[in-house]
Amino acid sequence: MSLTESDCSTYISFKKTGFFSKMMCDYVDRKENLKIYHGNYPDLDGFKKQIKEKSSFSKAHRNTLVEVLQDQYKRVEVSVETQKNIDALALENTFTVTTGHQLNLFTGPLYFLYKIISAINLAEELSQQFPDKNFVPVYWMATEDHDFDEINYFNFKGGKIQWNSDQKGGVGRFSTEGLAEVFNVFANKLGTSKNAIYLKELFSEGYLKYTNLADATRYIANCLFKIYGLVIIDADDSRLKALFNPFIVKDLMDSVSYQSVQKTNAVLEESYKIQVNPREINLFYLNEGLRERIIFEGDRFKINNTNTHFTKEEILEEVKNHPERFSPNVIMRPLYQEVILPNLCYIGGGGELAYWMQLKNYFNTVNVPFPILLLRNSVQVISEKQHRKLENLSISLEELFLKQDTLIAKKVTENSEVSFDFMAQKAVLEEQFSTLRDIASQTDASFIGAVNAQEKKQLKGLVNLEKRLLRAEKRKQEDVVKRIKKLQDELLPKQSLEERQRNFSEYYLEYGNDFIQTLKQELKPLQLEFFVLVK
Repeated sequence: MSLTESDCSTYISFKKTGFFSKMMCDYVDRKENLKIYHGNYPDLDGFKKQIKEKSSFSKAHRNTLVEVLQDQYKRVEVSVETQKNIDALALENTFTVTTGHQLNLFTGPLYFLYKIISAINLAEELSQQFPDKNFVPVYWMATEDHDFDEINYFNFKGGKIQWNSDQKGGVGRFSTEGLAEVFNVFANKLGTSKNAIYLKELFSEGYLKYTNLADATRYIANCLFKIYGLVIIDADDSRLKALFNPFIVKDLMDSVSYQSVQKTNAVLEESYKIQVNPREINLFYLNEGLRERIIFEGDRFKINNTNTHFTKEEILEEVKNHPERFSPNVIMRPLYQEVILPNLCYIGGGGELAYWMQLKNYFNTVNVPFPILLLRNSVQVISEKQHRKLENLSISLEELFLKQDTLIAKKVTENSEVSFDFMAQKAVLEEQFSTLRDIASQTDASFIGAVNAQEKKQLKGLVNLEKRLLRAEKRKQEDVVKRIKKLQDELLPKQSLEERQRNFSEYYLEYGNDFIQTLKQELKPLQLEFFVLVK
């Protein structure tokens, strides 16, 4: 079955979906109060400025980057397009646009695709706008994370495919042992179609052929996106870490990230929710089967939950001789990325960009250019059959994203022969009590409290009457209510965006590579709106 975009596909504002934070909506709307927390805006003028800021990127860093990538790509079949991009990174007129993601089992949630396609499309658009420069899309694998419970499963057709393992440390180093059992469970659910056979091969070749999770994830992402020149990087490498040594030392000795981010948080939290809180040292100690916080106590640097400790001189020697053993946490990882990549832009979800905004002052303090932040493309996929059902229920694409109770109440009210809107009655009531307050103030002011209490009681009575009438009408329109619930639950599983719940394999099984090609064709990263794909 092929997939073609319908004329009904459209963009709507992030704000109207109700699924994006106040901070992200304010950022997209370019609110003045957020300017101090980010750099250039994600538009062509912003990229022109960013290119100038990043033009001083170290030639030595470029050479090391290319060397590491060449070595890492020996483990997979590199496409002509990707090899061209890797080679181009050695040139001073080449820049990256980067997205990052955890090593979720079989890519995890759908938005894995949307992140990477956003990066690919942005690189292509910038290449058209700035033809004298090269732009490379990069997928940063979060190989040093240790939150295995967040990545050890993916959802498929309402069920969970899960990998159980008791391994510890950075997940990129995890052995893929045990994934043959997971493959058997997944394969039995797929069927025997051409697309099912491809998904089985992709899973088995990735997880059963490669011995660690980083190599397996690189293989899968490379298979899906190599024709577009995607470059995949694993930053868990001693050569790359050596480039970051000065910043590691600064954090160990002076707690620079802690002090900078604390200052930002103190102001930012007055208006927005804080995503991450810094520690006095924002580094982990990383070794086989181990990723634990580094803590300074007394006159020693201690590795949490171990008996390992270092004096100041010893830990500086450890950084010099074994930089790969020092792993930046969520506070320092963005800085590490910008130190080793000639990067212009980071593409991420709302939660990610929110914590990046906590880091602007830190970047200024250590004198590293802060990247442009771009909210990734988000997508809701709707079949033509589902779209017809929406039309039959008179539900617009924007209304689809309303809270379910709100949506049902709205549609039941619209379909009813009587009105449940007591706004006019409430207005009359409020006017009457306003007159009573005037009378009370002129006769006995102590009577005002009683007037207010009575007003509150009667308004509450009207609200309760509205609710009772609405419940009665819902019972009368029971069939409509059931149809609305069923349809919205299909489109927004668990009352959440489907991109956070479903895995790409569900759509690939039905549409094959047409699904990725359609997304590639339709997503516009600089449009900064939510895309509804009717297919």
